[in-house]
Amino acid sequence: MILHTFKKETKELWRDGRVRIAFFIVLLLTTIAVFISTNHYKNVNEQYVEASANEREVWDNQGEKNPHSAAHYGTYAFKPKYPLSLIDQGVDKYTGTSIFLEAHNRNEAQFIAASDQTGLARFGDLTPDFILLFMIPLLLILIAYNSITKEKERGTLTLLNSQGAIGWKIVLGKWIAIFFPVSILLFVLFISTGLLLSNLPDFGVFSWSSLFALFVTYMIYYAIFINLVLIISASVKKSGIALVLSLSVWILICLVLPKMASNLAEYKYPYPTRQEFAANVAKDKKLGLDGHNPWSKAAKELEEQTLKEYGVDSLSQLPFNYDAYRMQKGEEHEAEIFFKHYNYLKTQYSNQNGIYQTLATVSPYLPTRFLSMAIAKTDYNTHWDFSDAAENYRIETQKFLNDHFAKESKLGEWGFKADAGFWKQLPKFNYEPPSLSEIMKTNTSSIIIMLVWFIGSFTLLFFTTKSL
Repeated sequence: MILHTFKKETKELWRDGRVRIAFFIVLLLTTIAVFISTNHYKNVNEQYVEASANEREVWDNQGEKNPHSAAHYGTYAFKPKYPLSLIDQGVDKYTGTSIFLEAHNRNEAQFIAASDQTGLARFGDLTPDFILLFMIPLLLILIAYNSITKEKERGTLTLLNSQGAIGWKIVLGKWIAIFFPVSILLFVLFISTGLLLSNLPDFGVFSWSSLFALFVTYMIYYAIFINLVLIISASVKKSGIALVLSLSVWILICLVLPKMASNLAEYKYPYPTRQEFAANVAKDKKLGLDGHNPWSKAAKELEEQTLKEYGVDSLSQLPFNYDAYRMQKGEEHEAEIFFKHYNYLKTQYSNQNGIYQTLATVSPYLPTRFLSMAIAKTDYNTHWDFSDAAENYRIETQKFLNDHFAKESKLGEWGFKADAGFWKQLPKFNYEPPSLSEIMKTNTSSIIIMLVWFIGSFTLLFFTTKSL
């Protein structure tokens, strides 16, 4: 019965011109989106490789210079573009691509792609994740909305029952017939993407396991959608009503609830404005050690402590340049302040994410969206991780420069210059993103919610169609 129903449904779907046209349009849009994303991915990574090499060359060839002057001269940490961003660009276009690393200041990522776009960008970009999250569920609705209502309208359901057909077997055959073409489309898309990415040189480490995890995530998402549409189709008598209700569910799940979650999270746990954030940082800085101000209370306390620690009577008797030592202590104090205030931003983000997770219980779109971005390494967690790695590198760089200044010069020797070859001793910035296992552990709640949706929707579908 299951196989017979599958063959029957497949033939009917293929004969339906609307389904063929819709399937062709989705396939065409997916091909165009992958082509556009591939070119974008190549261009961004070529720029990343070129910019990283050029910036390092500039740093290495500064010539003779005072180390603290080099600290203010600064350098850049560039955020790499990861392979699976070809499928899901996530928040990359809103978070910036590089961070300027300088003394006494923690900067935010610059060169945000969204800021370079015109007003037409408000209409949205044609990207693979847009097709996967919005268009394919619409295709599923078109395919499945009348799967059961048409049997009621034609009277064939009564005939099947009279022949001893079992309701859940009929529905399972229909379910497989609906799921099969979409799974083939998605399989071709992901395999093509995997082969393409695995043959691109020097553009990040591609992982088939991450691609498979992304594939499974979307398969579960579509299975949930099919279940919801079939539940509606089994619960009403008319195909027109089933179509309207299915589209209403799509609007609610994919558009209304995500926007509601965003507004609610921002209202309940708002971020401080840029001006407020800068003012709070400046206030805390004034209360502590300023490496450039030897007359402050904190500087005098550090001076007394250092003299006592080394058992000397004057700064000139110290075995290092105290001015550089004081600047390094000031850097460490300022770094603690920056971590304090950025950790507050992370806390607010975590609280907002809790709102999203709560509403994810009524919208399978949200956990799918979060998992997709996380696996593709285009989510906010990865961006925060990159930002922290860049800040740690900035702190290590300042210590590298100030320590050299302190060891190789004497008190008051501000004219000291490091050798031209000294700069090459600084290790290159190398950011390692979270592994797939770490990502899955971080997103455990989203995985659990998706599995609950998956199992719950199948259970509800079984009991809804059991009496057919």
